[in-house]
Amino acid sequence: MKLLKNGKNILKAEITNISEHGFWILLSGKEYFLPFEEYPWFKDVKISSIINVKLFHNHHLYWPDLDIDLSTEIMDNPEKYPLIYK
Repeated sequence: MKLLKNGKNILKAEITNISEHGFWILLSGKEYFLPFEEYPWFKDVKISSIINVKLFHNHHLYWPDLDIDLSTEIMDNPEKYPLIYK
């Protein structure tokens, strides 16, 4: 039997905590810490903008209020994606 339509994506990203140093995001059973020092575009925004995160393709995160995209590859290997031009 073939499905006529793809099912709804039930996976989602969840912001589990926000502190003065950064925030934690839970994704597929793995928790990531995003420090404001390394991800400065999140530092001075409203909490509602941080928690409004969408998950696409199980590895692509998008914050529509902030127009920010991150992948799990970037969060797993931040040293490969420096924010400062050398």
